[in-house]
Amino acid sequence: MTTDQAWEQRVTALWERLDDHEPADFRALVAALAAERPAGDAAALFEQGAAHDSTGLPEEAVEFYRRALDAGLTGLRRRRAVIQLASSLRNLGRPDRSVELLTAERDIPAGRLDADETALSGAVDAFLALALADTGRDREAASLALGALAPLLPRYNRSLTHYARALLTAPDGS
Repeated sequence: MTTDQAWEQRVTALWERLDDHEPADFRALVAALAAERPAGDAAALFEQGAAHDSTGLPEEAVEFYRRALDAGLTGLRRRRAVIQLASSLRNLGRPDRSVELLTAERDIPAGRLDADETALSGAVDAFLALALADTGRDREAASLALGALAPLLPRYNRSLTHYARALLTAPDGS
């Protein structure tokens, strides 16, 4: 097993025990793991951002996410960082910026995403719907949320997809 794999396994194991730690202790444990990586390591920065986010410090999380993305974060962590950054910004009263980030993320062609990244497309839509609602774009938010839900239903997929699209074109949604 490479050092990177061992580090990843320890990060995963720590996240599985998040609720076993006090918030400050959890952040300290993540910081200790991050300190094992080279300075400015994108994955380590992301994990610190997520730790701050998950323990109620979204302002600090935003800075870690931005630094991780600027450091060239890739793959699944990059997509997670965009979602989590957008969510934190929305929670901090910046839903317009959240909409911008998530709209750009949603517009990435499917062929440029791997299977793990594609699996988070529903999360992108869900958080975009929240941000749209916060900006007063309720019909777009409902359309997006219903469109994301439609494929998951055992029946009525086609009807729900149609109605979700209609929310964007018909003033009364009929």
